[in-house]
Amino acid sequence: MTYLVTLWFWLVFLVTAPVCTVLGGTLWLVTWPFDRNRALLHAFICRWCHGLYLHLWPGWRVRVEGREHLPPGPAVLVANHQSAADILGAMGLFHPFKFVAKASLFRTPMVGWMMRLMEYVAVVRNHPRALERMLEACRHWLRRGVPVLIYPEGTYAPTRQPLPFKRGAFQLAIEERVPVVPVVIEGTTQLLKGDGPWMGPRASVRVRVLPPVPVEALGDDPVLLAEQVRARYFEALGLPLLATEVPEPGHWQVA
Repeated sequence: MTYLVTLWFWLVFLVTAPVCTVLGGTLWLVTWPFDRNRALLHAFICRWCHGLYLHLWPGWRVRVEGREHLPPGPAVLVANHQSAADILGAMGLFHPFKFVAKASLFRTPMVGWMMRLMEYVAVVRNHPRALERMLEACRHWLRRGVPVLIYPEGTYAPTRQPLPFKRGAFQLAIEERVPVVPVVIEGTTQLLKGDGPWMGPRASVRVRVLPPVPVEALGDDPVLLAEQVRARYFEALGLPLLATEVPEPGHWQVA
């Protein structure tokens, strides 16, 4: 069954991706004079990718919850990361964010072309100035009122338990005085392991937006803020925190 699902998915993708690319490129040209943030193109791609590719197989179930927690204006959305399918789940937020992705994806035919047109943020891994360049690009969008979505683990977590969060996303939120919005993604490894290509015949994908964390109530330490937000993921996923990972009482439970 795995072979059949995988064959069906990639066949549909190869047939529809060129259509999406042509339509997306046309939309980019038409809206370029008045939509400098590429919000309309992003909205089109989100609905195409989430609405089509995550509903190709009858054994796949997708739920998106908590959209009402997404604040208007700039914010740093942070999501846990287990699979390349995570971004398809996050697109179901239908929110005008720019997401941060590894630079190699921008070189992928069709997918990378659209990412460039939407001006997503590329990260060159192992580059000495990778963090600095990523923060600079994200600041640009936040100061234009556009949210950014970052995977603070930096890579795929091998288990359901989130890896330690890197400080970059939280440093950015503190410096720009914008809220951190945790986005909990579950079930994408049932659909796609890592970068694939094999697709699972049954998957239950759930995307949840948790209430925003106002950084002004949490001090100016990005490492501490990262630990506090990560604790929220453990709570949302129903996972126990190790004693050494539990943040100080009262620090992260902010109304």
